[in-house]
Amino acid sequence: MKAIIQLISSLNERVGKFISGLNILLVVLICIDVIVRYIFKQSSTAFYELEWHLFSFIFLMSAGWALRHEKHVRVDILYSKASPRVQAIIDIIGVLFLLMPFCIVIVLTAFPYTKVAFESMEASPDTGGLPFRWIVKSSIVLGAGLLMLQGVAMLLEKILFLIEGKERAENVA
Repeated sequence: MKAIIQLISSLNERVGKFISGLNILLVVLICIDVIVRYIFKQSSTAFYELEWHLFSFIFLMSAGWALRHEKHVRVDILYSKASPRVQAIIDIIGVLFLLMPFCIVIVLTAFPYTKVAFESMEASPDTGGLPFRWIVKSSIVLGAGLLMLQGVAMLLEKILFLIEGKERAENVA
């Protein structure tokens, strides 16, 4: 089980590190867009689309990394006051009954949609738009898959914690 946890966590860690670099690119693109739009009174459909494509890609592909590092949204009213064992039980229930069904629904509903976009190499319908809309649509399935995998790792981690009573090592490369 530890090897599976390490493999999944390592994958999401690598993806997360790569994706984090795209945030800098997104900020630079937005700054350039603002300058060009307000100083030079110009705009570009492709530039605008590149911003939301990049934002979508960052958001979708980093969900597994966010779960791994517990950077996701959580209501901590009861959780933060619970013992580590109760927290592990809450996490197991959350993964089994909320996270996994959510990821499965996303993958099952987005896959046919993504498949069509990928096969047709879907592009923007807007004049001057980007020819890469299929990449963003593919990231829906990939991101949900990475999130689901990290959910499996989290589930295994929490089960191991309940069995062994040891917290995970934070530095999984």
